[in-house]
Amino acid sequence: MTRWLIPALIFAGSALMVFNIIGFIAFARHLRRTKSWTRRSSMILSVPIALLVLFLLGYLAVGIFGKPDLIVAGILFGGSLFVLTMYLLLNRITRRILDGERMEVELKAAEESSRAKTAFLASVSHEMRTPMNVILGLDRMALEQPGVPRAVREHLEKIGRSAMELLGMINNILDLNEIESGRRIVRREPFRLRDITDPLDSLAFSLCGEKGLTCRTSVHEAVPSVYIGDAGLIREALIELIDNAVKYTDVPGVVSFSAETFPTGPDARMLRCSVKDTGIGISPEFLEQLFDLFAREDGGSTTRFGGSGLGLAAVKSRLDLVGGSVRVSSEKGVGSVFTVTLPLAAMAAEEGAMSTAGAPAKPGEAGAPGAAGKAGATAEVSLEGRRILVAEDVPENAEIVLDLLELEGAEGVHAENGRKALERFEASAPWTFDAVLMDLRMPVMDGLEAARRIRALERPDAGTVPIIALTANGFENDVRRTMDAGMNAHLLKPVDADLLYTTLRRLIAAGGKEKEEAEKA
Repeated sequence: MTRWLIPALIFAGSALMVFNIIGFIAFARHLRRTKSWTRRSSMILSVPIALLVLFLLGYLAVGIFGKPDLIVAGILFGGSLFVLTMYLLLNRITRRILDGERMEVELKAAEESSRAKTAFLASVSHEMRTPMNVILGLDRMALEQPGVPRAVREHLEKIGRSAMELLGMINNILDLNEIESGRRIVRREPFRLRDITDPLDSLAFSLCGEKGLTCRTSVHEAVPSVYIGDAGLIREALIELIDNAVKYTDVPGVVSFSAETFPTGPDARMLRCSVKDTGIGISPEFLEQLFDLFAREDGGSTTRFGGSGLGLAAVKSRLDLVGGSVRVSSEKGVGSVFTVTLPLAAMAAEEGAMSTAGAPAKPGEAGAPGAAGKAGATAEVSLEGRRILVAEDVPENAEIVLDLLELEGAEGVHAENGRKALERFEASAPWTFDAVLMDLRMPVMDGLEAARRIRALERPDAGTVPIIALTANGFENDVRRTMDAGMNAHLLKPVDADLLYTTLRRLIAAGGKEKEEAEKA
């Protein structure tokens, strides 16, 4: 037995050593291909290969010229096994390290891609909203001209509706990007149920009236409370549902909106909102994918009514952020009912009374909580005779804003960029301007820097004059930057005239009160 066992161990050990040498050569080539080794440092990879070759030659010399016993043959074979074990272990560890490095590189690349995507979308959103502001602004101004022929008026109204639909698609794309990237901030601010339902009532009646539909609304609050949460996100989701209901309902049809709250605990309430229509309905097969991104039901309704498949996906994403849910029941040719449920945290009565003197920002408006509350607590004033400094670099946009101000009897003073706005404000007497409308992206000096410098001026009105961002930049980060720069509100382009007037009245009223206090001091 010993006669054949010793040669077998020598032969097996030599074969294993050849395998180890081949493995180390492949291992060294793999490491060199990763380009993580310099030419000089990679020379060390040749050392174990050279040693293994010497060991192999030693094995062969012992086997051919020596007279090994069983112990020597066993040691030689065991040495080959040990080297094989170390090679496999080293290979496994190295590959895991390299995989980790590759994943880290891929993660950094993904993060860089995400930052580039965000920057691209921010730029594109600004570039798209700017011409949309011109289209909608001029459309509104044209409709307000006296003696517009009926056919021309109908064309202008269709242009306005189509532009608003396109704007909604742009907003949904940007919102979905913000939510999916985790950058959409959920606000925790005080609000009342009416802050959600009042604008929705107005919207529902307006949309239904334009299309000739019957509109019904019902709001019931079991225990009137002040809640903490993001009223804007909730409102945006419900606006999309109401807009869809009107869009997919033909005349004579009915669109209904209802909202109710009921207690679920000492300081907890449940909000349930329903949007019901007598429209085209949804097939049972499509209901399961209704809230998927880009989901569109096949058939004539897609061609007839259009749609991008973004709206309902955006609804679900917004509700997910605030802990809500949406479900739907529908019958083809009969209509649909969308039901939103959302848990709400109620504030203590005395805390709510102190914190909600005024309504929070409306859709399209964002403001510092303190400034918004203070403004809301003061009665609105007239814009007649008010002087408003308008910082806007696009002539068409400036013309629209100046015309809108003129319709309310206010005087707009145009500044072509942030530096010009700063210079005009600095050269004016204190309290000359009742408010400043500030674009953010402008040449020479942007709106953020201009706002900061106005606030830093040593004059009594520098810290109190309302500065309102009027911009196409609508990301949460943009809102935060405007607040950090000392602005009082953030309005989005295209300009919502009614919202612009309301915001100016509220903030000018608050500024007037501060002016009186400053003059007394």
